[in-house]
Amino acid sequence: MQKPSIPSRFYLLKFLGLTYLLLAVVVRIILYAISFHELDFSLFKLLQIFGLGLFFDLGSLSYILSFFAGYLLLLPVQFHGSRLDRFLCCFFYFVSVFCLVFAALGEITFWQEYQRRFNFIAVDYLLYTYEVVQNIHQSYPLPLLLSGILLATFFSIRMAKKKNAFQNTFDSKSRFLKKAFPTLTLILFLLAYHTSIENKAAEIFENRFENELAKSGVYSFFAAYKSNELSYDEFYAQIPRDAALKKTKENLSKQGDSLFENRYSIKRKIRNKGVEATPNVIFIGLESMNARFMERFGNSKNWTPFLDSLFQKSIAYTNLYAVGTRTVRGLEAITLAIPPTPGRSIVKRTLDSPFFTIGSVFKEKGYSRTFFYGGDGFFDNMNNYFGNSGFDIVDRRKKHRSSQKTQTKRTNISDKEMTFENAWGVCDEDIYNKLLKESEVQHRSGKPFFNFVMNNSNHQPYTYPSGLTDIPSGSSREGAVKYADAALKNFFDKAKDRPWFSNTVFVIMSDHCAYSTGRTEINVKSYHIPAMIYNLPKRANKEVAKLCSQMDVFPTLFGYLNWSYTSNSFGMDIRQTKPEDERAFVANYRRLGLLKKDSLVVLNSENSGTTFHWNQKQNTLTKTSQNKRLYKELIAYYQTAYDLYKNNELTVLQQENTHENNPQKTADEAFQKKGTALRRTP
Repeated sequence: MQKPSIPSRFYLLKFLGLTYLLLAVVVRIILYAISFHELDFSLFKLLQIFGLGLFFDLGSLSYILSFFAGYLLLLPVQFHGSRLDRFLCCFFYFVSVFCLVFAALGEITFWQEYQRRFNFIAVDYLLYTYEVVQNIHQSYPLPLLLSGILLATFFSIRMAKKKNAFQNTFDSKSRFLKKAFPTLTLILFLLAYHTSIENKAAEIFENRFENELAKSGVYSFFAAYKSNELSYDEFYAQIPRDAALKKTKENLSKQGDSLFENRYSIKRKIRNKGVEATPNVIFIGLESMNARFMERFGNSKNWTPFLDSLFQKSIAYTNLYAVGTRTVRGLEAITLAIPPTPGRSIVKRTLDSPFFTIGSVFKEKGYSRTFFYGGDGFFDNMNNYFGNSGFDIVDRRKKHRSSQKTQTKRTNISDKEMTFENAWGVCDEDIYNKLLKESEVQHRSGKPFFNFVMNNSNHQPYTYPSGLTDIPSGSSREGAVKYADAALKNFFDKAKDRPWFSNTVFVIMSDHCAYSTGRTEINVKSYHIPAMIYNLPKRANKEVAKLCSQMDVFPTLFGYLNWSYTSNSFGMDIRQTKPEDERAFVANYRRLGLLKKDSLVVLNSENSGTTFHWNQKQNTLTKTSQNKRLYKELIAYYQTAYDLYKNNELTVLQQENTHENNPQKTADEAFQKKGTALRRTP
């Protein structure tokens, strides 16, 4: 028998390490092949990617092996190979290999959906195991996958036995001092790696795909978990607070329709002339609906015939962009109308006081407010966010979950009202039928209603009822998009016969795009979404080509309705924006962007920023010299939005009365508590 080159007690640990590295290399090769058409291939870059990847894989491995090494070190030699020792070693090896194979397969499927290593989305999904497990079950042949994972695990165990890894570990007579050196070496490497290497150190390439390939999925997951909450003050460039507030107010008040009553807030008095109209309003949020799915924006495959027809009969926005890449970011932008704060969406966070949202404006005008969601609104904290902001809730409650406490009524979509359901909730037809039913009740009350509806059928596993499309359920996103479009048509066909229809305005807009990735960190084209206002009385249908954002749609609607109101909103009335005022906010988890004309300025989480020239036709970004004016404008918007959130200035405006006696003192005290009096000036 060949004598091991390391203490025989560590031979199983060594075999486990080699198994992990082999899996990591195989996954990187597969992801490289999948993304090859997106890469700027060269042999040198190939070696860089795999060399840097190996370094991050070794770092990840040190976390996995250190616990096992500690056990192998501390167990006295007389217990080596005991029944307990055999059980613990075999159990640890089996669970480790099973989890590593599972994670490897998970990385491949996650990459296919998001074109990234595990990130904060994967971390968030751990909180919603029901939806995730059901989604995996409905999207993939789970029994076959589990069988494959078990087969790979047992194959690894068999190879370890064949190489005498188990036998060497159990028969070892290595004493403490002999085992101490490799254990100490491993732990020192782990400590050095943990304290000095960040996940972003892999981002040395211009191409985002190459940066992601160089990372380790396991390490990326835990790095995302650690940084799921990002402090703007700690990670992003800043200017003096007074300057940021002043700049933001100047940008928002250019239209001449806003007054600011408090030096340390964005409290706006928006005044519109004319008689106020109070029609019913229904907002329909379209899950993951890219503008490029529509014929109007170049799709020749007839995916959305009804949406295209509705676009022609509406006030339609052809140059409107989502602020982020997830539903919660869309909800945040639409309802709060502020630039996204870095890290976790405000929708998923908790404040003691309710936020001032568009629902607050509708309340001021005497509307009932209801949030409709086809799944369980526990997901992504939606029920808590909308409920505590004054919305009644209609959703599909899961029996195993305790009900979230909100200040408003919650109505369940019953089994009798459900004809089809997948991991994310009932199909679009079911949620629209529930909307019709509740709207009838609201209409009979004699009070105008505002209904906020999110559909979810255009989401993996892309399953839906048969009969509305020619593509089998579960086949592709194309089928899901066609179903979502057909279900929307079905809804409007029914709604047109209802007595409330003629007095109802419909706002239809996507929450974000599918495939919101690309070679660059912010792929501008993938933020382009459809948005329209339909059935607006006494207004001619037209296309509006102004550059604008999700944040601007409801302020624009309020302008059309001649509403005067108070708001914390950063949104603009698109009708009144001048060419120099047009802008859109586009951001992801760590990158915060401002798009103006053909310039994109991006704040990075390293206290730095970059300016790009954006070629809209080719969707390419080219680095240019820093535009200092735009850079400061970008900082002012995002810094102020974060300050307002942290200082509790985004909550209902009635609670600001406590500040009015001495607003400057109160705001200064709040600011000092944050410990951010010293600001870095770029």
